[in-house]
Amino acid sequence: MTAARPGSREPGDQEQPGGGAGAAGAPRVPAPRGGRAPGPAAPGPGTVPAVRRGTAPRQRTGRERTGGRPGAAPGPEGDGRLTHQELMSLLGVWALDACSVQEAACVEAHLNDCARCADEALRLRDAVTLLGPPRSLDLDPQLRHGVLESALARRPAVRPVPGWAAPYDAEAARLDALLHDINADEWDIPVRVRWFAGEERAGRSLTVAQVLDHLVAMDGLLARAVGLPDPLGADAPADPLERTETRWRLVTAAGGDSGPARLVAARAWEEWREQSRELVRTAARRGGRTGEEMLPVSVCDPGIFPGLGAAAGPRIPLSDAYLNRAFACWTHAGDIADAVDYPYEAPLGAHLRLLVDLTARRLPGSIAGRRRAGLATTRARLTTAGAPGRTVHLEIEGAGGGDYWIPLDSPTAAVTRVAARDAVAQVALADVEFCRLAAGRQSPAEAAVAGQGDQAAISDVLSALTALSRL
Repeated sequence: MTAARPGSREPGDQEQPGGGAGAAGAPRVPAPRGGRAPGPAAPGPGTVPAVRRGTAPRQRTGRERTGGRPGAAPGPEGDGRLTHQELMSLLGVWALDACSVQEAACVEAHLNDCARCADEALRLRDAVTLLGPPRSLDLDPQLRHGVLESALARRPAVRPVPGWAAPYDAEAARLDALLHDINADEWDIPVRVRWFAGEERAGRSLTVAQVLDHLVAMDGLLARAVGLPDPLGADAPADPLERTETRWRLVTAAGGDSGPARLVAARAWEEWREQSRELVRTAARRGGRTGEEMLPVSVCDPGIFPGLGAAAGPRIPLSDAYLNRAFACWTHAGDIADAVDYPYEAPLGAHLRLLVDLTARRLPGSIAGRRRAGLATTRARLTTAGAPGRTVHLEIEGAGGGDYWIPLDSPTAAVTRVAARDAVAQVALADVEFCRLAAGRQSPAEAAVAGQGDQAAISDVLSALTALSRL
């Protein structure tokens, strides 16, 4: 029996030209506003854009002046006009949106008639955007969910993506968006992939294309299980590392790894994207109930689901296979984001909860495997089959968190209310750190772990968690 969890859950306005009519063909200057209206991505030549959203609000420092004509600031002679030289000196203040209302109107009227000042104003306003506070380049994971929810409320999908495939759909879309944002000179930056091999840290430096080819190879196992073609062919090996190495050899033999890094990655990107979309479409065609369909554990790395004995059978639900691929997609997207210094957020809270739950259910088998290999710290304690044994209370904090009671003595040991109350240890971890440990991207020594009780039991749980990691 896997980890028990009480109360478990199923998995513009348009820009307006400034005042004043210039000569034919003279540039039109929009008045400064707090945001940029939708329209062309870049202003045309001679056009001064409005103040861009995201720049810090600034208090106007210009002196309010009176007298002269409406909309004009009086000059030093009191005739209601500023000289060309005075207007030029106000361009920097105007670009910062720090002019008085009268000064701003006067400057904008002048910019409609003076192409030289309009060009200078355009350059100054572009420079102002660099002074704004730094913002994350990554879209909030909630944004895509909210947009889809709103769209589906207006027009329900003919074939909705079932809940068990939604995390994979979302993580594949986020990785696709990350790849769209990578600059041309970032495609050849080495991507460091780390995991645990036994008790030792392992690592490998890959290209973005090799990471995507690895995802293609591993997603191909799931594709084969749901009736889609395996990109490596019908006779391809099932071992994950062999599949990845086979994929890389096939790409090299076909000349797909030669040429500019961007073009090499574009080939792998296109194939991975089409395969991931077809997996999502297949899940939608199958519907929600098919998530309970049992598949051979060979559709994933068998080491990812350790401890599946005769009682449970070496099979896993289709929903778990999709969740496993969502976990891998998020993990490798994080590897790429780290390499190019891209701020990459955690998955949507509801999706992260499913990934945490999947990892917690894999833990008892990993603990048992380490015990059989003689790597466990705690001494074995024999129990009657099905009887309750020692447990560790695992408290996962955050949007994806929950409480889990992990059996120490046998993966099939029952976890009763009494056993849960008498847990030999308690461990508290943040949801993202818990997943990073399971992915091998972080070691227990690097994680902020709060634990009390039997320290040997806590060490066994954390070591079993990192033992779940793979390439």
